[in-house]
Amino acid sequence: MHLIAGLGNPEDRYDGTRHNTGFEVIDRLARMYDIPMDFMKHKSVCGKGVIEGEKIMLMKPVTYMNRSGEAISDAIDFYKLFPSSELIVVYDDVDLPVGKIRIRESGSAGGHNGMKDIVERLGEKFVRVRVGVGEKPAEWDLADWVLSRFGEEDEKIMKDARIKAAEAVSDILSHDVEYAMSHYNGS
Repeated sequence: MHLIAGLGNPEDRYDGTRHNTGFEVIDRLARMYDIPMDFMKHKSVCGKGVIEGEKIMLMKPVTYMNRSGEAISDAIDFYKLFPSSELIVVYDDVDLPVGKIRIRESGSAGGHNGMKDIVERLGEKFVRVRVGVGEKPAEWDLADWVLSRFGEEDEKIMKDARIKAAEAVSDILSHDVEYAMSHYNGS
């Protein structure tokens, strides 16, 4: 089984914000593969199904961004999964231009607090799909930036990026990480 976790914040007031990009990609996957997100487990809204012939669990932690690792590590331990080969984390990245996708097999948290918590609990070796939400303008506080919504033009770009990120997850499952990196990291 693969665990696919999208990072975000659970309250309605965070819907549509840059920081909830991971949740939105999980929602996209759920719609694409008709996977109901219909149960709570591991402090997360979850859904089980099959993507590209692989059993998966989609997960949206409700622990809030900065404690995402608490929920994900609980699921990893419960199902006895290997993070390096059975975990994919999807999240927003302010270091990438709006709509750009980057896939990595491992690495640091890069200043992302949700990722910091996951890395502290599980180590650096797990697949991540980063979705660019644009660099913070100089006059903005980082927290205010990631909790803001996209303007009209950027939202159009992000609509396509969410689909592309969901397709990247599918390609990781149907092929492998190297295949997905070669197809998405250059675009």
